[in-house]
Amino acid sequence: MPIPVSQAWTVATYVIKQKLKGRKRYPLVLMLEPLFRCNLACAGCGKIQYPAHILKAELSPEECFKAVEECGVPMVSIPGGEPLLHPRMPEIVQGLIDRKKYVYMCTNALLLKEKLHLFKPSKYLSFSVHVDGEREHHDLGVCREGGHDIAMEGIRAAVAAGFRVTTNTTLFDGADPNSVRRHFDQLMAAGVDSMMVSPGYTYEKAPDQKHFLGRARSRKLFRAILSNRKKEWQFNASPIFLEFLMGKRELTCTPWGMPTFSIFGWQKPCYLLQDGYADTFQQLLDEVEWSNYGTESGNPRCANCMVHSGYEASGVNYTFGSLKGLLATAKAIFFDQHDDADAQKLLNDWKPTQHGPLVQIATPAGEQKEQLVAGD
Repeated sequence: MPIPVSQAWTVATYVIKQKLKGRKRYPLVLMLEPLFRCNLACAGCGKIQYPAHILKAELSPEECFKAVEECGVPMVSIPGGEPLLHPRMPEIVQGLIDRKKYVYMCTNALLLKEKLHLFKPSKYLSFSVHVDGEREHHDLGVCREGGHDIAMEGIRAAVAAGFRVTTNTTLFDGADPNSVRRHFDQLMAAGVDSMMVSPGYTYEKAPDQKHFLGRARSRKLFRAILSNRKKEWQFNASPIFLEFLMGKRELTCTPWGMPTFSIFGWQKPCYLLQDGYADTFQQLLDEVEWSNYGTESGNPRCANCMVHSGYEASGVNYTFGSLKGLLATAKAIFFDQHDDADAQKLLNDWKPTQHGPLVQIATPAGEQKEQLVAGD
């Protein structure tokens, strides 16, 4: 099953309680960033562009626990940077598990195999491994030759050790839907519990600014990928969100649904935009002019955004917002094949776009130099 029954029940009861309390804005997942330091230099990432003294900084376990308790979410996603570079990450993860939070520890898996012994399998813990496609596409995206093979080795090792493993795939302009579908087959064959997929959205600090997807291209791509889907594919996402990606449903952004806490504090307004920071979660809710964000706001920075961090909570909110939402979600779950002859023709006729490398791919021999520069 893509999501444990206990997790689904916890999230459902949490959302219903928020509805009964009349809360219009409530968080669903905390994006907890304990560090920005990483052992990759992906061209589409804006996190590692910070100066060296910022890349050396880390949140303490106590700061992490305080942020989780402050916003009261049932789920915590730990991105970065690369969380496995944090020397106290096992302590942070175990502390969240002890608080009965469902944890998705995001990782590029370069260190996963060697650090598995520091963690214990739990229904509350999932390793969320970032794999952006088949070997050539992934290695190009993360700018490291051999990165795909290491990530897949890490996935198989974690599955064999009894851990829940999910994956996160971000798609950029030029992605081939046929290749993405083969990628899904490979992930499920490796034993992952479920997959998350989302279009790439531009970071202002990202070195590469040319290959992020617009809305029209996103919908065309995801219609080709997610229509006529295989029964064995399992997705770690709201079925309403997946329909939104395919252009079958309209959703408005819920930027407060997945707030971000890092060494700077609570990020305004969301994971992808940097319009300042708040000292407390309540200040974040009170101080941000939420009407200035989302596609419907007219904000040009939000015009093309369809990413998971903005719209997954929207899908969940739609599900529990009315009987109509519940019925629509049930239909999306039980009739999830989305047979579509036109989408199949689109898939058959798709001509892959040839792009040059986003940046120079680092070889294993050059990796040590890059890591020293990033952490110096």
